Amino acid sequence: MRFTMILLSLALAAILLLLQPAISLPAPADSTLTSAARNPDVTIVTDEADAALAILDRIRAGKEVRDKDWRTLRGSEGYRRLRKREEAMGRRFSDSTFVAFLHADSTRALTEDLRRTVRAWKKADVAAAGRRALAYLPSGARIRARVYLTIKPWTNSFVFETNTDPAIFLYVDPEVSAAKLENTVAHELHHIGYASACAAEADTTLSPQVATARMWMSAFGEGLAMLAAAGGPDVHPHAVSDSVERARWDRSMDRFGDDLHSLETFFLDVLEGRASDPDTVRTRAMEFFGVQGPWYTVGYRMAVLVERTEGRDALLAVLCDPTKLLEAYNRAARRGSAGATPPLWSDRLLRLLAGTPATTTPR
Repeated sequence: MRFTMILLSLALAAILLLLQPAISLPAPADSTLTSAARNPDVTIVTDEADAALAILDRIRAGKEVRDKDWRTLRGSEGYRRLRKREEAMGRRFSDSTFVAFLHADSTRALTEDLRRTVRAWKKADVAAAGRRALAYLPSGARIRARVYLTIKPWTNSFVFETNTDPAIFLYVDPEVSAAKLENTVAHELHHIGYASACAAEADTTLSPQVATARMWMSAFGEGLAMLAAAGGPDVHPHAVSDSVERARWDRSMDRFGDDLHSLETFFLDVLEGRASDPDTVRTRAMEFFGVQGPWYTVGYRMAVLVERTEGRDALLAVLCDPTKLLEAYNRAARRGSAGATPPLWSDRLLRLLAGTPATTTPR
């Protein structure tokens, strides 16, 4: 449950990326990767966690924590960037909070578990995670990020400074395996790469309704990131998760048709003016996140069907234009269905997204 909340925290942070203008799993075979995908620039930084563990060791041994120990912690890159992030969010950040946190009995009791986790996470293959992400991004995508492992009073994880010096902060959680860490990092790196490849000047020819609908459709990037983090359509997106998370995902996938219909209703309400207040639209759109709700599952199912039916290149060709993704999904659904055709996006919706008045009746 704790890691589920970490994923949710990261997802809510990553949506800021998606809405800008516009077991360790194997990486895909080299033949599927561009030169950029073979060389993602991803580094794990553990200096804050290492300094915190050194302080915990002295506390557990009954030794006084020296000034130089606190200076090492406060001077670490992870700590300094954490302070910068908290202050950027308008939150109070004090050294005394860390002093109290590290002296707390509950923290001291976790020292060995935290040490074991940091040791395991240091070995995580974040370069492979970057390659998985880039294999599902256009050739122009670039991934550069620093992944900070942090032992801190707050149990949240997040992305920071994605446009200037991309960072992923991960709260050290002993319940999370290195394989799960790699999957999460790959997911977040896909968001960073998506932003680098798909950011574009706003199209001023679009009506406000079309611009708003298209903006929120970029949240389907959550489903694309699920596919990328898994490594391909034949790997379960929760292959490294526990049975509870995997079962929840499978139940959500069973609701695909209903979720697609709910999303279409939302899009049509925006496009046809029934939902125009920005706060109302945002509230409704955010409901589709959930823990891993329709933005994830519908986006994932569409991407998988397009790749399986038309190939990965066809998927990458529509990646930066969610409306084209919907059209590609409809084509793939019609072509690749041996039995009943899966639920489709309506012609009415596609016409409205293209800026063409809809002339058909809704499904």
